[in-house]
Amino acid sequence: MLQEIIALPFEDKIFYAVLVFSWTVYVWEAYLAYRQRKIYRTTMHVPTELGKIMDSETFEKSRLYQLDKSNFGFWSGLYSEAEGTLVLLLGGIPFLWKVSGNLTARFGFGPEYEISHSLVFLMLATLFSALTGLPWSLYNTFVIEEKHGFNQQTLGFFLKDALKKFAVTQCILLPVTSLLLYIIKIGGDYFFIYAWLFTLIVSLILVTIYADYIAPLFDKFTPLPDGELKSEIESMAKSIYFPLTKIYVVEGSKRSSHSNAYFYGFFKNKRIVLFDTLLEDYSPLNKSGEKEPGTGEESEAVVNESKSKPKNKKQGCSNPEVLAVLGHELGHWKLGHTVKNIVISQMNSFLCFFLFAVLIGQKELFMAFGFHDTQPTLIGLMIIFQFIFSPYNELLSFCLTVLSRRFEFQADAFARSMGRSSELYSALIKLNKDNLGFPVADWLFSMWHYSHPPLLERLRALTGPKQD
Repeated sequence: MLQEIIALPFEDKIFYAVLVFSWTVYVWEAYLAYRQRKIYRTTMHVPTELGKIMDSETFEKSRLYQLDKSNFGFWSGLYSEAEGTLVLLLGGIPFLWKVSGNLTARFGFGPEYEISHSLVFLMLATLFSALTGLPWSLYNTFVIEEKHGFNQQTLGFFLKDALKKFAVTQCILLPVTSLLLYIIKIGGDYFFIYAWLFTLIVSLILVTIYADYIAPLFDKFTPLPDGELKSEIESMAKSIYFPLTKIYVVEGSKRSSHSNAYFYGFFKNKRIVLFDTLLEDYSPLNKSGEKEPGTGEESEAVVNESKSKPKNKKQGCSNPEVLAVLGHELGHWKLGHTVKNIVISQMNSFLCFFLFAVLIGQKELFMAFGFHDTQPTLIGLMIIFQFIFSPYNELLSFCLTVLSRRFEFQADAFARSMGRSSELYSALIKLNKDNLGFPVADWLFSMWHYSHPPLLERLRALTGPKQD
C-alpha cells in the first residue's frame, strides 16, 4: 500500500493529501463535539457552584437547546464534508468551470475573457452553495430556534431575506473579484503587494459603510432616544476619550430574541449599535404582545412575526448592566484589541498572497484538481487559499481563539476598573440565560472552540483579586 502511494503522480498525492487532511479535521471536530455532547447528556442538575446564578429550569432549557444544536451540527457537518468530498472526487470544480465557459461563450465571450468566465463560475458556485445550504438553514431556524423560543421570523420573511442577502453578496463579491483578478493579471512580479493593498482598502471601506448602507438593507436602525441611558453612554465614552458620534438601536427582535452590541467606525467617527433585545426597557419581546403598528411592508412583517405573545419575557439588561456591557466593548478599543486584530489579519493576508505568488506557477496544483489544460487565476486562488493552506488556517484559527479569550478577560478587567464589576457580573448571567448558554463545558472543546471564556471563568475573574 505504501509503495502504491509513493508511486502515485505528484498531483495525485496533493489531491489525496487534501482529502485526508479535510477528513482528519472533520474527525477531530466530531470528536470534540462528541465530548461536549456527552456533557450535555450527563449533566442533568445544576452544579453546586452554579446554584446561586442559575435556576434548574433555565439550566434544563439551556441543556436541551445546546444538545439540539450539537446534534444538528453533527449531521450538517457530516453532510458538508461528504458534499465537499464528492465535489472533488467527481470533478465538480472543473465541470462547473466548463459549464460557466459554455454560458459565457453563448454571449460571444471566448477563452480570452477569463475574468468574465470567472465571474460566471463564481456566481454559479455561490448559487449552488446557497441552495444546498438552504434546507439546513430552514431546519435550524424553524425547528431548532423555533422550538426553543428564539425564532421571530415567518417563512416568507426568511426567504425574502435569503434572496436579498444573495443579491447583495453578488453585488459586492463580483466587482471586487473582477478587480482583484485584473490586478493579479497586470501586477507583474509584485502583484501580491498590489493585491494585498487592494483587499486592505476594500475591507476598510466595507467596515466603514457596512452599518450605514449595507446592514440597514436587512434591519431597521434607529437613533437611541434621548434620555438617561444615552446620556450615560455618552458620558462613559467621553471619560475614556472614545470618539463617539452616534448610538443606534437595531431591530434584532424581528429575527431572533438573541442579543448583542458592537461598535464600528474608524478614527474620529465611532458608532455604537445596541440590539433592542439587549435593552430590558426597550425590547418589544418584553411587552405583552402589543407592538406599535408601523407603516410599510417591513412593519407589517414585524407585527405578524411577534405572534401576539412574546417567547422570552423580561429578557435583556437594565441600564447599569448595559453600561457595563459597553464598558467591556469599549475596553477592547481602549486596550488596542481592535487594532491588534486588524494588524494580525493584514499580516496574515499579506503572507497568504506572497505564498500564493510562489505557488501559482505550479501546474501540478491545477492538475490535482482536474485542470490539465488551463490554469485560471480564480481556480488558483480557490485551490491555494481553500485547500493548500488548510493546515495553516486550522493552526491560525486555534491561535486566534486563544488570543481572543485573553482579550475578553482583559476587556472584563477594564470594565471592572471603571467600577462596573457587579453590573457586568449580573449582565453576563442575564445574557447567558437569555441566550440559553450552557455554563458547563468540556475542557478540550472549550479550549479549541470558545473564543469567549466560559461563564464561570469570567465570573471568577470579576470577583477575584485584581490583576496588574
